[in-house]
Amino acid sequence: MSVHEDARTMQGDLAALRHALHAEPEIGLELPRTQERVLAELDGLPLELTTGTRTTSVTGVLRGGDGPTVLLRADMDALPVREKTGLEYSSRVPDTMHACGHDLHTTMLVGAARLLSQHRERLGGDVVFMFQPGEEGCDGAGVMLGEGVLHAAGRKVDAAFGMHVMSAQIPHGRFMTRTGPMLSAADALNVTVRGAGGHGSAPHSACDPVTAVSEMVTSLQTMVTRQFDIFDPVVITVGSLHAGTANNVIPDLATFEATVRTFSPLARERVMESAPRLLRGIAAAHRVEVDVDYVPGYPPTVTDADETAFAARTVEEVFGPERHATLADPLTGSEDFSRVLDAVPGSFVCLGAVPAGVDPARAAFNHSPHAHYDDAVLADGATLYAELALARTGAADD
Repeated sequence: MSVHEDARTMQGDLAALRHALHAEPEIGLELPRTQERVLAELDGLPLELTTGTRTTSVTGVLRGGDGPTVLLRADMDALPVREKTGLEYSSRVPDTMHACGHDLHTTMLVGAARLLSQHRERLGGDVVFMFQPGEEGCDGAGVMLGEGVLHAAGRKVDAAFGMHVMSAQIPHGRFMTRTGPMLSAADALNVTVRGAGGHGSAPHSACDPVTAVSEMVTSLQTMVTRQFDIFDPVVITVGSLHAGTANNVIPDLATFEATVRTFSPLARERVMESAPRLLRGIAAAHRVEVDVDYVPGYPPTVTDADETAFAARTVEEVFGPERHATLADPLTGSEDFSRVLDAVPGSFVCLGAVPAGVDPARAAFNHSPHAHYDDAVLADGATLYAELALARTGAADD
C-alpha cells in the first residue's frame, strides 16, 4: 500500500494516542509522562533513540541510504489554560491544556516514524525525529540544538520540516506554506517607572509615575507608525499594566509589560534601540526614573524558498492541488522552530484542523480554552511528514 493508505489504517490508533496525550498535558521543559508515552509508542521500531539531559526530549534516528539527512520536528508541551471544550478526553490536569495542538503534532510524528519504518527500504538517507518540549516560551528547540539534535545522525541535517495545526482561520484539511518570513519574532518589553508618591489632590508635590506610563504606552504606538516601514511591520501590545491602590493616592511605582513582534532582523534591531530610548526620554520629561528590560525571545521563522517550494509540491502531489494554498501574509505568532530554520534550510507547514462543517472564521483560535482540533487530520499529517522525508532523501520507487 501507499504511505497514505498505510496512514489511514493507523487512524484509530493515532486518535487514541492523541486523546491520551490530550488528557495528560504537561507544561515547559519537563514532560516526564509525555516522554514516557512517546518512548513506549516508538518501542520496537528500528530507531536509534536518545533522550535529553537538560529537558525531557526524545530524538530518534532512522537509518536509510547515503543521501541527504532530513529532520522532522514535533513539539510536545501544553499551556497553562483551563480547558472548556467539554470533550470526553478533556484535560485531567487542573489549569493545563493542549490548547495549541501540540498533542496532534506529537501524534503525527509518531505516526510518521511508524510509516517510515514500514517503508524504510525506500529511504534515500537518514531521518531525525525531533520530539521537543518547551516550545511555549521555554526555548526547547534552543536547548535541543545545544544538545546536538542537528547532528544526531552523525552529520548535520540537510533540511528540516515542521508542522502546526490550526483550530481556526484555515479550512479543514488545507495545508498552507509561505516562503520567507512566516512567523514573527517575539520579544518582551518590561518597564518599571519610579516616581515619588503623594496625595491625589496635590500632584505638583509628587512625581507621578502613572501619567508617565500612560504617555509611554501611547507613544510606543506612535513610534511604530512614525519610525518603522509599514511594509516591514512592527506590533507592540501592552498586555499588563499595574499602578496604585486608591483613586486619591499617587503611587511611587508603575509597571507595564509588552510583547514586541517583528518580521525582519533590521526591524527587530531598531525596536531594541528605539523603544528604550523613547521610554527614557519620556521618563526624563516627567522627572521619574525608568528601568527598561528588553528581553529577546524567538527570532522570526523564515522558511527557505527551495525547501518551501518542495514542501508545496509534495502536498499537491500527495493530496491534490486543492489541498494546498499559500499564505499571503506572515502570521504574527512565533515559534522556536525558528532556531532550527536559522541553522539549516527548511520549511514550516500549517494544517487546518477545524472540525468539518465549522466555519474557520468563527472557530475558537489556538490557545483558547475552547480550541477544538479534529482528529481526522492525524493520518494526513503523519503522511505529509513521511512523504517529505521520503522525497527529500531521494526515495527509491516502490
